Amino acid sequence: MVLPIGLQEHIVKTSHGHVSVTVFGDLDKPALITYPDLALNYVSCFQGLFFCPEAFSVLIHNFCIYHLNPPGHELEAAVISPDEPILSVDDLTDQIAEILDYFGLGAVMCMGVTAGAYILTLFAIKYARRVIGLILVSPLCKAPSWTEWLCNKVMSNLLYICGMCGLVKELLLMRYFSKEVRGSTDVPESDVVQACRRLLGERQSPNVLRFLEAINGRPDISEGLRRLQCRSLIFVGENSPFHFEALHMTSKLDRRFSALVEVQSCGSMVTEEQPDAMLIPLEYFLMGYGFYRPSQYNVSPRSPLSPTSISPELFSPESMGLKLKPIKTRIPAEV
Repeated sequence: MVLPIGLQEHIVKTSHGHVSVTVFGDLDKPALITYPDLALNYVSCFQGLFFCPEAFSVLIHNFCIYHLNPPGHELEAAVISPDEPILSVDDLTDQIAEILDYFGLGAVMCMGVTAGAYILTLFAIKYARRVIGLILVSPLCKAPSWTEWLCNKVMSNLLYICGMCGLVKELLLMRYFSKEVRGSTDVPESDVVQACRRLLGERQSPNVLRFLEAINGRPDISEGLRRLQCRSLIFVGENSPFHFEALHMTSKLDRRFSALVEVQSCGSMVTEEQPDAMLIPLEYFLMGYGFYRPSQYNVSPRSPLSPTSISPELFSPESMGLKLKPIKTRIPAEV
């Protein structure tokens, strides 16, 4: 992945093993950390969003980006030794705290997709003072349903016996994407699905199995959601298998500080399937922290962060109470 800003990979040693962290941007700016879904890394989970020029400009203008990969999910990763213990979701969240300490970071903005959204939400519950906001895409918060648990067990057995075989890839693609972009006998797969399929073939199946077992053993954190002390913005595709879980999560969050955006004709991975749908809600959310789009970018006057579209006083966090009322925004698919 080639980016116009200096890109650096760090291998951070934690008490629960090594983690690859890819950093780009100005280190003096506030930190935004990302965490991908199962079997993905920052390339396969977030490049669609960061390749969207308007989203990239507002994020890189305001943040230094720290892409965290689940253990063994980075590009060209080696197989984790079988002697290493299987990590729990609590271990994975504790890793994040150690990573922030390594980089000398205090409170950070968090962006996660599905399993990654669960890890970051749990991190925000356990380390409340270290999170200033959550941007969650098709998040999980409950223990696995019987359907999900069974599907995950099938994938676990296949990964153990066959590795990253065709059936595992199909199950994962069903988890990530809507039927419309996965194609059919008459309609070919979209480019984004084909690219994801290729990237899945590069994963080390024993490492994926480890993350899958952690996520399949996750506890329900619904009761901890009301204790969150930060604002939350949730995106979910209406065709996501975790759509109702996102609705449940929204119902448990403090309504004064959370917002829900449902994206029509979209699966779980909104960051890849319909990243443009995230732009306007994301900009309104960031306005609540005083962040803004750089004036040198040519943007649509409809953009809430366009300097010509709003008065300066609207950049203050106090003015954003109205914007962060619980909302249910349906964004239609592009025709």
